[in-house]
Amino acid sequence: MNDELQHLKNLGKTSAQWLHAVGIHSASDLRRLGAVGAYQAVRTRGFRASKVLLYAIEGALLDMHWNDLPEERKQALNQQLDAKSPAPRAEK
Repeated sequence: MNDELQHLKNLGKTSAQWLHAVGIHSASDLRRLGAVGAYQAVRTRGFRASKVLLYAIEGALLDMHWNDLPEERKQALNQQLDAKSPAPRAEK
């Protein structure tokens, strides 16, 4: 099987399997959803992905190693993620 996602920088077999499991099968699917949306979909599905996956997806979209993402970009991704995440429920 020729997996387009595995040909993107930073994305290996496990990352690609998680993305396929949430309906992301190509680079264009990934671009359409964006790094934050794709990461949220993976986490919502129950996969125990770390923030490195978020940075890896962003790096894949920019064709750069995730560790080379500027710190400001990582902070912006985390802020976007926080803004999209549902607020925690109040304890009763």
